[in-house]
Amino acid sequence: MRESIIGTKSFDFAIRIVRLYKYLTDEKREYVLSKQLLRSGTSIGANARESKNAQSRKDFLNKLNIALKEADETEYWLELLYKTDYLTDEEYRSINEDNRELIKILITIIKRLKEDTDGQ
Repeated sequence: MRESIIGTKSFDFAIRIVRLYKYLTDEKREYVLSKQLLRSGTSIGANARESKNAQSRKDFLNKLNIALKEADETEYWLELLYKTDYLTDEEYRSINEDNRELIKILITIIKRLKEDTDGQ
C-alpha cells in the first residue's frame, strides 16, 4: 500500500519534533514550551494517520482539519521558542519551513475535499 505524502511528511516531522524536544530539555533546560511543542507537533501526524481510518468523508475532513490546527499551534510554539532565544535563526527556519510545508499540503487537501463535496 502506498503511503500518503501527508502521512510520510508528518511522521518525519514528528521525529524532528521529538529530537528538538530532547535537545530543548537536555541542552537548554526548557520544559514548559517544549512540552507544548511536543504535543502539537506530534499530533499533526497522529491525526493524519487517524484520517486513514475515517468512518466517512466528513470524519476524514475533520481529522485533517484537526491536523491543520495542530500545525498552526506548532508554528506558534516554534515562533515563541525562537523569539525567546531557545532556537537559533537556522534551527527555527529549518523546522518552521517543514511545518509550513505541512500546513500548505493540509490546506490543499482540505480545499480539494471541500470542492469535491460542494460539487456533488
